[in-house]
Amino acid sequence: MLWAGPISCPSEQFSHLKCKTQRNPNYTIYIMLKSPLSLLSVSLQPSKMSKRGRGGSAGNKFRMSLGLPVAATVNCADNTGAKNLYIISVKGIKGRLNRLPSACVGDMVMATVKKGKPDLRKKVLPAVIVRQRKPWRRKDGVYMYFEDNAGVIVNPKGEMKGSAITGPIGKECADLWPRIASAANAIV
Repeated sequence: MLWAGPISCPSEQFSHLKCKTQRNPNYTIYIMLKSPLSLLSVSLQPSKMSKRGRGGSAGNKFRMSLGLPVAATVNCADNTGAKNLYIISVKGIKGRLNRLPSACVGDMVMATVKKGKPDLRKKVLPAVIVRQRKPWRRKDGVYMYFEDNAGVIVNPKGEMKGSAITGPIGKECADLWPRIASAANAIV
């Protein structure tokens, strides 16, 4: 419940106050004041995550079940010639002692090619996870999972190295990475 009471404001004109809620710091309250003691409107909006270090991704990233820890092997779902990707790190993970960084659908990872064209092997390449087998819960209450774990090779800006994606991709990935969404044949 939101407490509404007299709020002092230094100016007499319209102004916006921004504060975090105590129960859920992921939401930001925007309060518009007409005069120092009258309250006009209050809106509750989700806070945006920082885009720093997220390459070419756009939009918000909601909490998901992390299904792919470091050292997981995933299928390569594009036509670059790579067959398997081996995850060596996850971008944007701060970390905790003895906890393996894990990725989910829409996360950018650093990976190496274990099977595929010789010119792709033995190099560290950025990739984006497009499918995972571990179920995750969406905001509408539906639990979603795929048949396999898969990723696509990208450049640091989020543009695909290949030109096509085999199989469906998650909606969370399509919302964050528009270049990947344009190459997908099915978004689930």
